[in-house]
Parts: sequence; C-alpha cells; structure tokens
Amino acid sequence: MSAPANPVVRLPIASARESWAWLRSEFGRSPGLTALTVGVGLVGAAVSLVPIYVFGILVDQVRAHEPPSAIVSVVAVIAVAAIVGGAFAGWASVLISRLGESMLARLRERTVERALALPVSTVERVGKGDLLSRVGDDVSVIGKAVAEVVPNLVSAVLLVALSMVAMLGIDWRLGLAGAVALPMYALALHWYLPRSGPMFAAERVAMGERSQSLIASMTGARTVRAYGLEDQHLAEIDQASGRVRDIATGVFTLFTRFAGRGNRAEFVGLSAILVVGFVLVKGDLVTVGETTAAALLFHRLFNPIGMLMYTFGEIQSAGASLARLVGVVNIPSTRTPASGAVPANAELRLSGVRHSYDGDREVLRGIDVRVAPGERVALVGSTGAGKTTVAAVAAGSIVPTAGVVTIGGVPLAAFGDGLREQVVIVSQEVHVFAGPLIEDLRLAWPSAAVPAVEAALATVGALDWVRALDAGLDTVVGEGGHPLTAAQAQQLALARLVLADPPVVVLDEATAEAGSAGARDLEVAADAATRGRTALVVAHRLTQAASADRVLVLEHGEVVEVGTHAELVAAHGRYAQLWAAWEGR
Repeated sequence: MSAPANPVVRLPIASARESWAWLRSEFGRSPGLTALTVGVGLVGAAVSLVPIYVFGILVDQVRAHEPPSAIVSVVAVIAVAAIVGGAFAGWASVLISRLGESMLARLRERTVERALALPVSTVERVGKGDLLSRVGDDVSVIGKAVAEVVPNLVSAVLLVALSMVAMLGIDWRLGLAGAVALPMYALALHWYLPRSGPMFAAERVAMGERSQSLIASMTGARTVRAYGLEDQHLAEIDQASGRVRDIATGVFTLFTRFAGRGNRAEFVGLSAILVVGFVLVKGDLVTVGETTAAALLFHRLFNPIGMLMYTFGEIQSAGASLARLVGVVNIPSTRTPASGAVPANAELRLSGVRHSYDGDREVLRGIDVRVAPGERVALVGSTGAGKTTVAAVAAGSIVPTAGVVTIGGVPLAAFGDGLREQVVIVSQEVHVFAGPLIEDLRLAWPSAAVPAVEAALATVGALDWVRALDAGLDTVVGEGGHPLTAAQAQQLALARLVLADPPVVVLDEATAEAGSAGARDLEVAADAATRGRTALVVAHRLTQAASADRVLVLEHGEVVEVGTHAELVAAHGRYAQLWAAWEGR
C-alpha cells in the first residue's frame, strides 16, 4: 500500500472574528480621524439629499402657480446644495483613503515584519509562493479596495440610511412603501454571500498556489532545463492558472444571478412608491411634490444600493485577502528578547540531536559533535546524508526534534534575539540586496566606518575588485545595479561575516557557487574569514576537509567517522573512498 501524500501546508488564515478584531483595533488607533471621516461623510450625504427634497417643493409651487421669484430661490438652494454636497463628498473620500491607506501600510509592515521573523523551516515548508502572494497580490487587492471601493461604499451606506429617514420624514406610508424592497435586497444578499464567500477565499488560495508554481519554476530554472522538465512545469503552471480561471468564471456567473435579484428589488420598490403615492395624492393625504420627492429619493438609491450589492464581490475578495494577511500577523511570535547570556567560551556542541521534517522519517539520528574553541571541523558526506540539516541546527536556523545545541554550555534558545551575536551561518544561497555595495555590507554592522568595511573586504580578497568598480563602495549592486559574479557575491557574504565578528561560524557549502575557476580563491577567503573562530564547515570540496583540524563523515543522518584528514585516509573507510573519488575526478 502506498504511503499517503503529504498534506498541503499553508500559512494560517484569520477567521472573520479575528479580521474584525484587527479592524476595530486599527480604528481605535485613530479615533479622531475616524470620527471626522464619519462626520464629514454624514454631512455630505445629508446635503446631497437637499436638492431632491427641494425639487418636491418646486413641483408643488409650480402646480400652485407661484411667482417666478419663488422658483428662482428654490433653484438657488439646489445649486448651493449641489456644490456643498460635492465638496463634502470629495473631502470624505480623501479622509477615507487616508485612514484606509494608513491602516494598510501598518498591516503591510506588520505582515512583512512577522514573515521575516518566521523560522526558516516554516517558510520552506509552506513555500515562498504563498507568502509572496500575501504581501504582493493580497496587499494589492486591499489597496485597490481602499482607494476605489471603500470611499464609494461608505458614501453609499450613509446615503441609503439618510434617504430612508428622509422618505419616512416626507410621509411614513411612502417610506414604508419604499422599504418593501429592503427584504428583497436582504434575501438577495442572503443567497449570494454564503455562496460567494468561499469562492473568493478559494480564489485567493488558488492564486497563492499559482505564485508558488511560478516561483518554484523560475528559481529552479537551471535544474528544470538540465533535466528537460520544462513541459512538466509548464503543465503544473497551466493547471494552477486553470484553477484560478475556473473559480473566477464561477464567481462572475454567480454575480450575474445576484444582479438580477437586485434589479427585481428596485422594480418592486419603485412600483410600490408610485402606487401608494397615487392613492395618497388622490385622497389629499400627500402632495404631488412629496410623492415626486419620495420617488426620486428611492430612484436615486438605485446607484448606492447597487454599489453596496455589486461591490460585495470586491469587498469579499478584499476581506479574503485581509484574512490571509491578518493570519500571518497573528502567528505567535517565537522570538525572545536578547537574554544577555554569556557563554563560558566559544565551544560548539551538538548533543543527541535528532530531527525529522515530516514527523516520520528522521534525517538526523543522534548526532553528537563537539567543536572546540577556535577549532575548524569539516563535515562531509554523500548527497542526502543530512549535512545541511546539521548546519542549520548548529546555527539555530532549525530547532531539532530532539537533543540540544550549546555554545559555551549555553543552549541556543537561551540567547534569544542575541543568538546572531554568537553564531552566524553562511550558505551557498547568497542574496545581494539592491543598493550601494557598502550598505549591503553594513547589514552586518550598520555603523561600520569605511576603514572597517575595507578591512573586511581585504580579509576576503575582495578589496581590489571593489575599488575597481566605477563608484567603488558606493556602486549600486543587486537588482537593476552592477551585476556580480557568484564568487563576488559570496565574497561579500564572507566580508559581512568578518564585520559581524561572531565567535562561532557555520559555513554550509559556502564556496559551492564559485565554479572551478574561482573555487580556490574563495576557499582562501573562507579560511581567512573563519580564522580564529570556532567553525563548522560543510565541505563542498574535499580540499576544505583536508585543511580542517578534524573531519566528520556523515551518512544517513549519523556520524560514521571522525578524525584528521590523514587519519581517515589511512583508515581506508568511507572518507578514504570519498577522497579517492575526489582525486580521480
């Protein structure tokens, strides 16, 4: 019987209650601006109703053959009200956008801040696509709603509420006649929301899966081409895109049916007002002008009610995106303040370390490693032996399933946020951030002066080529800037290591991307950067192991040999086989 497929793991999505709780807390941060926004919106909506109410008076005056002067005054009132109402409506839109954009900016910052603090293992398990789609696509959806939908929505809500009050004020029977349509609108929403909500949520998830497929294919483009997997990856992307398309089509189909229900409600409401108005006018209970005003008020509600109903799709889409962002923000933080713990020395020790990524198969099985202060230990083994996992555990990037890692007798967890002052890991995946080269280096020491930066570059053999750049240390590198080779990028990472000056260093195949031409120079740079430090080195090239103080051979998650290079070669064991293969390559 085949093993069940691993379940899809995603970052959490907030519930509706959690999303509303976040919104309430955000409104509470700006009570003055919130109150001003509501007040201005109310005034704008109220003033916009004045022309309709006055127009009803105008109808009655015309029927009563009032002099032209009376009509002129009514027209003047309508003109002034239109200008004032437009000014307040515009002001309200600006205030709503300012309030919404401020809230969105805080949400975006908190999401990114929380995402950056997530354990590396969590990000790798859920996939970068899901996370990037949240801070990219979902933020865009909410931003569009804040800029375009929410101002109109708030205006529509206020206008509908005040219009119903105005209709009741003209005559309660006309108001009730118009209110006949409200249950029909409510029934339409009751039919639409439970069906569309899950579809919008599914659409956002599908978009995240599509992003993951695209990112996985792009980041692994070389491997995809090397193994001829282009068609397979294109098929996966096409399948993910197809799911997004199918859901979007289903949402639109549902919306058209919902729009039909809204149109029926409008027809019934306006018909009810005209019929009731005719009866009341005939019985001299209301005037023609009052009935006209009530009918115009209800007719004018077509647009705001349509806005309320027909933008529910965009609001629900934004709500689904908000839930995805709040879900990230609400992930419990595992970060702890720097404890100020002081290790007795720079000894790195892994004791009884076991680890499993899926809770089933162990990739590390009882690792016991001691790296003495200032000692350089190389870790070698075949592909899949668990070397990278040992490196991540030793650096604190992964918390092992069992066992403990200490520096100078202090468990890594006890250092809290001060861990990176004790141990730094440099892997083969090095990122060069966009901006001046010197700022890229100052990530390790923000206040580093130019002489200190140049000294670090000189240590790793990079100062000459940096000075040869057009703008030297101020040369813009990274995306859109001066391109760097893989070896140069790795030298910058090692220079950052020198600037950080940790007592313990973990190198995880930090010279693997240099290629054969620059590998030796990069090995020299790595030796210089780690000199005098406690170093655990995952050796990509066995020449690194040959120059280490000791070598650990890892196979199937266990240490099978320990000794110096000479001792292990003489023992004719697993390391000797690896060395013979290396020399004969």
